[in-house]
Amino acid sequence: MSRAPALLVENLSVEFRTRAGVVKALENVAFAVGRGETVAVVGESGSGKSVTAYAVMGILDPAGRVSSGRAMLGGLDLIAATPGQLAGVRGREIAMIFQNPRTALNPIRPVGRQIADVLIRHGNVTRADAPARAVDMLRTVGISDPARRANAYPFEMSGGMCQRVMIAIAISCEPHVLIADEPTTALDVTIQAEILDLLRTLRERHGMALLLITHDLGVVAEQADEVAIMYAGRIVEHASVLEIFERPLHPYTQALLRSMPGVGSERRDRLETIPGQVPDLLRLPSGCHFRDRCPKAISRCAEEDPALEEKAARHTAACIRV
Repeated sequence: MSRAPALLVENLSVEFRTRAGVVKALENVAFAVGRGETVAVVGESGSGKSVTAYAVMGILDPAGRVSSGRAMLGGLDLIAATPGQLAGVRGREIAMIFQNPRTALNPIRPVGRQIADVLIRHGNVTRADAPARAVDMLRTVGISDPARRANAYPFEMSGGMCQRVMIAIAISCEPHVLIADEPTTALDVTIQAEILDLLRTLRERHGMALLLITHDLGVVAEQADEVAIMYAGRIVEHASVLEIFERPLHPYTQALLRSMPGVGSERRDRLETIPGQVPDLLRLPSGCHFRDRCPKAISRCAEEDPALEEKAARHTAACIRV
């Protein structure tokens, strides 16, 4: 990356206090996203993708805390920032599209007013001008008859339209960084394609840095410039999207690619499954956390905790067998 990144995350670790003990949800997560670039974070449920986003945004559950690391948005460390500083940049410089728009939107407030609230708070827009600007934002994200829809409540809109409203809220102040957490979950294939095309267009038009959290490798292949593969709270491989799909190094990445239809260089008649489950974060295995599910595991994998190391130019992986 030739220019300074719009978002730089370094050695980010997060833990949660539970009745059963302390759960290490993230360990030393690091990545950078440049202006106009998309970095995808990929992994199974429970790998730490959403926790990463919540930590960066400063909206972790009260039981969670960042135990180390930083997240630089320009010259501001979001992890060390005060609540007032976070309130000043969230919505204006960094914004997030949440996984379930129906629960993220206020059910008793018209969607136009929800967009206007953000514009008034962060966009230097007067209360008199905000309703018209909100209608413009609905038009920008492709909602038909935006003046009428601005007066609608979330329950009166489809899932795809609610997702577009969420995107309108997130981009209303043209943030430098946009985090999209599973933006196409529960949407049909046609609406998924429309939402992804919209995100690509907005990224190119405004030069936003996009952090795309997903489990869908087909989406990654179409949208991402770089990919970070997460497993059990750690990044186990990081490379360009071309490198990940053409030359995956980590056995977990290879297994993910084999489990997806139409993804990867080999033609397969039968999709493979990854045996076992993501480990319990309270009882992580010694050594490599993937070893119990890995077809390439050897006895040494139980003894050594592999570090994320550069295995090829701009291609890192955490595996002693590579």
